[in-house]
Amino acid sequence: MKFSAFIFDMDGLLLDTERVCMDVFKQTCKSFNLPYLETAYLNIIGRNESGVEEVLRASYGDTMDYPIFRKQWKQTYLNIVENQAIPVKNGVIELLQWLQQQHVPMVVATSTNRQLALKKLELAGLSSFFSAITAGDEVSKGKPDPEIYLLAAKRLNVKPEQCLAFEDSNNGIKAAIAANMQAFQIIDLVQPSDEVKTFSHHVFSSMHEALALLKQQA
Repeated sequence: MKFSAFIFDMDGLLLDTERVCMDVFKQTCKSFNLPYLETAYLNIIGRNESGVEEVLRASYGDTMDYPIFRKQWKQTYLNIVENQAIPVKNGVIELLQWLQQQHVPMVVATSTNRQLALKKLELAGLSSFFSAITAGDEVSKGKPDPEIYLLAAKRLNVKPEQCLAFEDSNNGIKAAIAANMQAFQIIDLVQPSDEVKTFSHHVFSSMHEALALLKQQA
């Protein structure tokens, strides 16, 4: 393999958490008599806590009491993901098993905080595939800033350009490309934006397609 490391996003890529989070967000909007603003919600995917707050405050303005809204939304979501395994996305196990056989490090770079990320991976049975996790609470700037990917590469002692990043969101792809990594985008809730399309990276509808290409290149 030509890569020195494989770096994975988690939510929406490995785990089908984005739909869970979106459903809870919609429920919270309803309980606060707020409209569900789809464009705003899709724009927060892949961002860390501060990035989410920035987007939602800009989108909802004074109509949203953000601290109270966020507390209810987060607690409802945590009640789900901390107590039950979130379904693993289609094709993930096959891809991870094959990459494991290539003896190249696999790590996670997620906007989720470390403790919750570890819990999610453990419940889903994916922990054993990854040698390390770089989490959203370990960086000052979240995706689309490249900081989290640069930190992941530094911890592995590999050059960013020798890494292949797996992402579902546009914010994640922007972060990986800005870090000078090669990137695979596996579509979840969000299609590539016009800006992201200019990156000329590989875009797939499933992990199976990504695996097929990697096997061809091996």
